[in-house]
Amino acid sequence: MTRTLLLLLIGFAPTFARGEADPIAEGSWTLAVLPDTQIYAEAYPQHYDAQTRWLVEHADSHNIRFVLHEGDVTNQNTPEQWDNARKSMSLLDGKLPYAIAPGNHDYGPGGNAADRVSFFNESKYFGPVSPYAIQPSLGGRYEETTTDNTWHTFDANGQKWLVVALEFAPRDEVVVWADRIVAEHADLPAILVTHAYMYSDDTIYDWRAKGAKQSWNPHAYGVAKQPGETVNDGQELWDKLVSKHKNFRLVFNGHVLNDGTGYRSTKGIEGNIVHQMLANYQFKKEGGQGDLRLLEFSQDGDVAVRTYSPVLDRHDRADDQEFKIRLDELGRK
Repeated sequence: MTRTLLLLLIGFAPTFARGEADPIAEGSWTLAVLPDTQIYAEAYPQHYDAQTRWLVEHADSHNIRFVLHEGDVTNQNTPEQWDNARKSMSLLDGKLPYAIAPGNHDYGPGGNAADRVSFFNESKYFGPVSPYAIQPSLGGRYEETTTDNTWHTFDANGQKWLVVALEFAPRDEVVVWADRIVAEHADLPAILVTHAYMYSDDTIYDWRAKGAKQSWNPHAYGVAKQPGETVNDGQELWDKLVSKHKNFRLVFNGHVLNDGTGYRSTKGIEGNIVHQMLANYQFKKEGGQGDLRLLEFSQDGDVAVRTYSPVLDRHDRADDQEFKIRLDELGRK
């Protein structure tokens, strides 16, 4: 029995609504988030194309200021899949600025994350001198020879923002670098995007406290077992980076299966509120059929979080897919 049929039998209709994406209010702007595209890069590149093409075509109508990619760009870290990903993401080049935080499937042989070797860092894809690396919005990177740890800025209605995009299971030295970057831009509201941070039960990854009870923790992958290698999960990133800076506002990640969604808001050391969100659709039909996140930032401080598919031309209206927050308040509205 399908989930849809079961819901109908017990009296609940699916929370989908067809039609063009909701318009935004006058004076608002949009932050777009691309969850794991691995199945698209492997088997449904037309869905990946549909996502990035829609973003470009609606850059003006939705005042899209920046695009985040939460990682697992590919499924098996192969040139063929990177070719598909590069083609789809290239639609953004020169049109919309974007940041990518590679995921576990973007590293190692067959995407097994046994090491940190990735085609991502080749210049024909997203490495140095690629269109990604020479975006005016890209402020710098951790290493000159790689681009899997980068920082970016963008302007939204006169407010400049900072974005830090970190590799899967960030190394200690990368976290130290990110800490410095955020401190150097303390006057800018900051966003972190990294592949594995939050879990689907609205908590964050915490290997020390929960171990394998939270599936797919970065510490469980082969890269964590390499001699001299260090990794950081959600709690470690919160302790060492996010909680320390009063300018952090948002954290985004993908990676997690189960229902693929999560949300929490917590206060940093300085009392600032940080909204943290998980969104992943890879396990759904055809890898998610184009679902992406659109966050509308209103002038009054409200942020409307929406899930929209340009492939299906429909919104997912479920409570965990569409909700409102205020940047300066805990919880959802």
